[in-house]
Amino acid sequence: MTEKNFRAVLTGSFSTPCGDNPTVAMMEAAYAHDGIDARYINCDVSADHLGAAVRGAVAMEWVGFNCSLPHKVAVIEHLDEVADAARIIGAVNCVSIRDGRLLGDNTDGKGFLASLKTVTDPSGKKVLLLGAGGAARAIAVELGLAGVAHITVANRTRDKADVIASLVRDNTPADAEAIVWSGDLTVPSDVDVVINATSIGLGDKEARVPASLEGVNDGCIVADVIPNPPMTHFLRDAKARGCTVLDGLGMLVNQGVIGAELWLGRTLSADAMERTLADIFGVPQ
Repeated sequence: MTEKNFRAVLTGSFSTPCGDNPTVAMMEAAYAHDGIDARYINCDVSADHLGAAVRGAVAMEWVGFNCSLPHKVAVIEHLDEVADAARIIGAVNCVSIRDGRLLGDNTDGKGFLASLKTVTDPSGKKVLLLGAGGAARAIAVELGLAGVAHITVANRTRDKADVIASLVRDNTPADAEAIVWSGDLTVPSDVDVVINATSIGLGDKEARVPASLEGVNDGCIVADVIPNPPMTHFLRDAKARGCTVLDGLGMLVNQGVIGAELWLGRTLSADAMERTLADIFGVPQ
């Protein structure tokens, strides 16, 4: 008789609030699809309890966890090592636990880059990045490391955009500049990739990003980091103009695939993750 093992591999997420995070459904669907006895536990962890949560994960021998808002910077002080890209970005959203050591990485930009590579080679491209928050910072650094030629960071306040542009110039081969985003921003016709890295449109399919796509070229790629709703007003406008569009679901799926590779050394089914998210958000397949 084969001996049964009732101990599952433990992974999860620390954030607050956490109730609207669909990652748990996506990851557990992929674990089940690939026959992996693992759990993904979605934990609401306050800033005051982050250190205790990290110590608890080590004590319970989790193999890794994600960190979302507001913990992506604060978690660094609890780690033993940080990957180069995460160090440049200054934020960690994925932690692996190996022999009790905590290793931090950032899959935000990596997830976006993997999604972008399904439609184009980013090398030599000219990018317009809308917003200067954590997602924008991670995406800009990964695009710079991937060889884009130039990134323009547009933000309401120049200081945050300047920080990201400087990070790109100082740590990657790419050139970058910051501009103030005031009123409706007209996307230049020579831009190859436009990315909405703001929260505009999150949970509101009619929310409009104040940027005009009227002059974009035929081959322009327009992306949004927002997974819910997947087809934002910004992407619908871009699609109507003939642009290639990338929704935030692809970025989220790729983050899951990359995270599982770091934790388990396995490449999980992206299709299983995509089907699960499509069911959750009512996306036609």
